[in-house]
Amino acid sequence: MSAIKKEIKNPPHFQIITSTLALEEVCQRAREKSYVALDTEFIRTRTFYPKLGLIQLYDGEKVSLIDPLVIDDFSAFIALLADINVIKILHASKEDLEIFYHYFKQLPTPLIDTQVVSQFLGFGHSMGFASLIYHYFQLELDKGASRTDWLARPLSDVQLRYAAADVWYLLPLYEKMQQHLLQTPWQSAVQNECELLLEKISKPRDPERAYFDIPNAWKLNEQALMALKLLAKWRLEEAIKRDVALNFIVKSEHLWLVAKHLPKHTSALLDLGLLPMEVRVNGKKMLQLVEKAKRTPKEAYPSPIVRLVDEPRYRAGLKMLQQKLNEITPAELPIETISSKRGLESLMKWCWIKHQDPNDLPDLLKGWRKEFGETLLKSLQSF
Repeated sequence: MSAIKKEIKNPPHFQIITSTLALEEVCQRAREKSYVALDTEFIRTRTFYPKLGLIQLYDGEKVSLIDPLVIDDFSAFIALLADINVIKILHASKEDLEIFYHYFKQLPTPLIDTQVVSQFLGFGHSMGFASLIYHYFQLELDKGASRTDWLARPLSDVQLRYAAADVWYLLPLYEKMQQHLLQTPWQSAVQNECELLLEKISKPRDPERAYFDIPNAWKLNEQALMALKLLAKWRLEEAIKRDVALNFIVKSEHLWLVAKHLPKHTSALLDLGLLPMEVRVNGKKMLQLVEKAKRTPKEAYPSPIVRLVDEPRYRAGLKMLQQKLNEITPAELPIETISSKRGLESLMKWCWIKHQDPNDLPDLLKGWRKEFGETLLKSLQSF
C-alpha cells in the first residue's frame, strides 16, 4: 500500500511526546527521512510573540504531537530543524517560522511551503490547506477545533486529532503536488521563494523604522515626526521586552495624537483621548520622549514621509505596470504570483523615491522574479 493510500484511507494516528528522551528518539528517526511534515498550534492575543502550544511532526510513519509546555530541552528538535539533509514541509508557514525563530533561534531548512507550491501550480495566492486536500483527495477536513486554546491542558482527543491531521495529510499533499511541479519549469522558483521566506523571517524588525508603521505618519510635520519616531521605537522595544502586543502598550492612533500635539502634562494626554491605563503606566515616559523630540536639533529630524500616491505619475505608472505584467506573465502562472499591486508599488517607490538604492531592493528585483522585475523596471524608467 502506498504512503498516499495509507493516509487518505485512514484517520490520523499519533503519539504525544512529553519528555526530552522521547523527543530525542522522534527527532533521530525523523532525521533518517528525506522529508518530514511540520506544523505548530499557538495562541496570540495580548502578547507580542505567539505562545506555542503544540508542535506537530510527521515522518511518514508516525505523527508526533510534541508538548512544549512540559519539555525544556529542545536541542534534538533544533538539530532536526537545522539538518540540511531533511526537507521540512509546511503549509502557509509564515507564523510557524516566526515561532521557530523566536523559541529556538533556528529556522527549518531546507523548507518547502505547499502554499507556495500551489501558487506555481495555478491555484492563486493564498490557497488554504483544507481546500487543497479536497482538490487532490476529495476529503473534507474537520476544522471544528480551530479555535482551541492550545495552552490549555488536557487537550481533548478531538483537538489532538485535529492537530495531527494538519501533518498527516500534508505529506501526501506534498508528494502529489511535487509530481505536478516536476512537470513545470518552476521547481527552482519554488525553492527560491521558500528561501526568501526564511530570509525575511530572520531579518529583525528595526525599531528606528517603527514609525513608518503608524497610520497617517505622513501627515506630521518634522518635529512631530521626530516625536513619533522616538515614541514608536520605544513602544516596539517595550513590547518586545515585556512580550506585550503593541496596542496593549499604547494604541497606534494614540501614539500619533501624542506626536501631533506634543503635550506637556498627563492631563493633556487624557484630554487627547488616551486610555487611563495607557497614561497611568506609560504617560510619564511618553512625555519624556516628547520633550526629547523638542530638544532634538532640526538637522537630526527624520525626512518627511513621501507617499507614492502623491507622485503625479502614480496612477498612470501603476496602470502601465499592470498591463506590462499581464503581457509578460507566463500563461500557466497566476499574475499575483509574480507581483501584487503592492509589489508593483514597491518597485515604483524604489525607482522614483528611494533613488534606486542597491541596498534596499524590492522583491521584484530579487531571486526568480528578477527577470520579470527588470523588464518592468525598464518600462518604468522610460515612462
